[in-house]
Amino acid sequence: MTDPGILQISALVAAALLVGVSKTAVSGVGAISVALFAAVLPAKQSTGALLPLLLVGDVLAVSAYRWHADWPALLRLLPSVAVGVLLGAVFVARVDDAVMCRTIGVLLLTIVAHYLWQRRRTRTASGGSDTTGAPQGRTDTECGTALPSAATRTQHGRALAFGLVAGFATMVANAGGPAMSLYLLSAGFTMLGFLGTAALFFLIVNLLKLPFSVGLGLIDTDALMLDALLVLAVPVGAFLGRAAVHRIDQALFERLMLVFTTLSSVNLLR
Repeated sequence: MTDPGILQISALVAAALLVGVSKTAVSGVGAISVALFAAVLPAKQSTGALLPLLLVGDVLAVSAYRWHADWPALLRLLPSVAVGVLLGAVFVARVDDAVMCRTIGVLLLTIVAHYLWQRRRTRTASGGSDTTGAPQGRTDTECGTALPSAATRTQHGRALAFGLVAGFATMVANAGGPAMSLYLLSAGFTMLGFLGTAALFFLIVNLLKLPFSVGLGLIDTDALMLDALLVLAVPVGAFLGRAAVHRIDQALFERLMLVFTTLSSVNLLR
């Protein structure tokens, strides 16, 4: 890993700050962190260097929002996510940086297109009354309640598809956030339910990724030394995110998720 210059270090500090913000407020900005690290470092090295900072942010997010997590939703996702992580590890071992970045860009744009299609279909079915595209009427207190069998099958199918994509994308480029965001939005989570469930999800998944990243040589001494320079920016970003999260309404929250996901996806296609 070559020594980054002042401008590059500044970009990485900003990325680390956004890691904290993404974990406690607007998770979509985490895609900007991925893009900044990939712009400064080679794609594979950027993946390894970013992971320890993400884990710091995960711990901060879980401490803040753990009471809002939906464990049944997590349990539905984790088996397919584990398979996606394994597939991602094989993929990273076999391809170069350019192929890796473009594959993730295509995956994320496909997810955005699917979500927008689902939102349009839901709006049409409800006569235009649904402005978010998420199933209506769900709150944090309803997590884990019984669902009709048809709805349960749909829910498990969605969890399987999004879990595979999220696991693969997070292993390949720390880009599982957009897939997870769109899954939670389509499931109708409120903002705090979204943040709590995502916090636990990524703490578990990033810990699962850690031995693979070390084994593939993505995390080395140089990466850890760089992280030591950047790590203090993560709690600063987390503090700013917690201060701002209650000022963001649900509709704006969802729009930000889609905008940041799309921008980061296009960047990865370069």
